[in-house]
Amino acid sequence: MEENAFGAIPQNLPHDLTKIRIEKSHFTEIPKGAFSEISFLENLWLNFNDITLINSGSLEGLGNLTELRLQGNKLRSVPWTAFEDTPALKILDLKHNQLDVLPEHALKFLPGLTYLDLSFNRLTVVSKEVFLNWPLYQKLQKLEEEQDASELGPNIVLALHDNAWLCDCRLKGFVEFIRTLTPPIILMNSYLTCSGPDFRMGKFFHEVELQSCMRPDVTTPSANISLPLGANTTLRCVAKARPDPTVWWTYGLKIIRGFHEYQERVDEDTIRSLLVIPSLHPADRGVYICTALNFIGNSSVSVLLEIHSPGGSQLSHLPGIAAPPSSVGDENIYIDIRITKQTIRGISIEWYATLDRPAETWFTVHFGRADADKKELIYVGPGINSYSVSDLMPATKYEICVTLKNKPPRPEQCIVFVTGSDITEMEQREKLIHIVVIVLAMVLAVPIGMYACTTDTKFACLEGIMQFWKNRQRDNASPVMERERQGTFDSLQAASDEGLVAKESSEDRKLRRRSEDKLHKDRADHSRLTAELY
Repeated sequence: MEENAFGAIPQNLPHDLTKIRIEKSHFTEIPKGAFSEISFLENLWLNFNDITLINSGSLEGLGNLTELRLQGNKLRSVPWTAFEDTPALKILDLKHNQLDVLPEHALKFLPGLTYLDLSFNRLTVVSKEVFLNWPLYQKLQKLEEEQDASELGPNIVLALHDNAWLCDCRLKGFVEFIRTLTPPIILMNSYLTCSGPDFRMGKFFHEVELQSCMRPDVTTPSANISLPLGANTTLRCVAKARPDPTVWWTYGLKIIRGFHEYQERVDEDTIRSLLVIPSLHPADRGVYICTALNFIGNSSVSVLLEIHSPGGSQLSHLPGIAAPPSSVGDENIYIDIRITKQTIRGISIEWYATLDRPAETWFTVHFGRADADKKELIYVGPGINSYSVSDLMPATKYEICVTLKNKPPRPEQCIVFVTGSDITEMEQREKLIHIVVIVLAMVLAVPIGMYACTTDTKFACLEGIMQFWKNRQRDNASPVMERERQGTFDSLQAASDEGLVAKESSEDRKLRRRSEDKLHKDRADHSRLTAELY
């Protein structure tokens, strides 16, 4: 049956068939027991179909099957235990598929195989244990030890060429196994070729010498660097590992963003990583950590960067201590900050500033409890204008500010928001946190006098804002007001689209009334929670 548009393997096939050939069709799966009623079947050809799935019971009842050809399908994996139902199988053709893994037990249930074709797949790394666990190979090894050549039998053909072999330490055992193969096991194409890494691409197995794998070892030529303010510098670390590690830099427990980082190969096992820091300023002072990681382990090294003034004196302001203003121009730069996304446990902000040198300007995000004396400082590199915070505590008043470089924040550069206080019901808490956050974010669009309410400690201020917001909702029928609302709260629409801020239903109104009643009760009782927040 050829070139027919079968959507599945035909049913009710004659039970006395010994050979079936279905090719160039369009079915994607071999179901469980698809040929279980055809017990005399010896040859099964299913080439050039669209098969992506073979079930573990697909070969049930095929105890007489000697040949299975699945060339030119779309198989990414094979349930090798399924061959337990085909003990007589001698020929298995899987070429031109998409197999990328060959597990160690793959050949365990193929003791009589004389032809295995895995060419033109996507195999990269294969353990030699795959073949050492093969019962047929074990039998041949035993016969060779006993020097009983008469029992060796016919040749066994393996086709393994045209795969994406990754010739690093993980392939060491397999390469050595291939080199030792002798008749009766022969390779259809003995010139297996490396596809990677880049410096070994195109080389034959017999041309490469692979070493054992090794965990990373990271060093740096300069662990302490001292440079003047405004200078350019490049931090360096060298990682020696097998296989090649992933290398990255961190500063203040955060992955570096905004600096230029690149890597260069020193030799087969060594990579040099370089972190370019242009135009040093006080916020760049501190400890930089270079880390390398591969599947065996990881290693890291620290580089201390000190910055001194052009006259030679050491600068005293570290990250976390505000630097004095560098120029009047910087003080006059206005930073527009707004909430762009809200989740149950966090928010995202974006900011915009008109800068003379945006490619060189750093920002500092100040975040923490509103009543805290010190905030967490996050240094954000040039070209980045967003930041997200998560894992917020319930019933807590927070403040987040964005400043230029390492300057202290001004009131207009900050947003204050309060998280919901009810943590017993997640759905109720979700609504509380967003209602309060939206109310406080709203004052960014009104005169600066009302914005001061976000840092006011009086409870009446919050009540006034909430009442103003409810009145504003009732006035949405006005086209002018609607346009103003959309222009001011465009960022909040994104949260609404995600279902985080829904239109107020009767149930929501009841919930909010209960919330407001609870707030009034807390105020009258002078509860500890209200005292802490306001």
